[in-house]
Amino acid sequence: MIASDEFPRLNPGNHCITSPPTPEYNCIAWANGDTTHWWQPGVFWPMQTGPDDYGIGVLEQMFLSRGYTDCAMDTGLEPAFEKVALYCLGGFLYTHAARQLPNGKWTSKLGGAEDIEHDQPHELAGGIYGEVVQIMKRPLSSSI
Repeated sequence: MIASDEFPRLNPGNHCITSPPTPEYNCIAWANGDTTHWWQPGVFWPMQTGPDDYGIGVLEQMFLSRGYTDCAMDTGLEPAFEKVALYCLGGFLYTHAARQLPNGKWTSKLGGAEDIEHDQPHELAGGIYGEVVQIMKRPLSSSI
């Protein structure tokens, strides 16, 4: 179980650890189904951007370029779609992305720490990740 000031909304009943810590990939890579890269502007990013661009807009544009569209903060399961939640701190800096699983729960990679499965995206909000600011979806046929 992971509960701390960094993740004040996590509790033993709303998440479980699903893998050990690894520095090989981060949450943005994990949300994209990649366990071999650390996705970050200036390190590995699938589109042209400045190496210091960590604004929420660059994260949104990256997911748009991968076939996602905004879905009005709808976190409900839609069997024909895969969804991601985008997190922002201070209204500008992106901090995290989580991916919805086929069972309707969500999965997150906590930096270089563990992967977790959690019930809803807001359970990782309220701490170091700030708040969920956007939910995006794409048809399942648009494989990662």
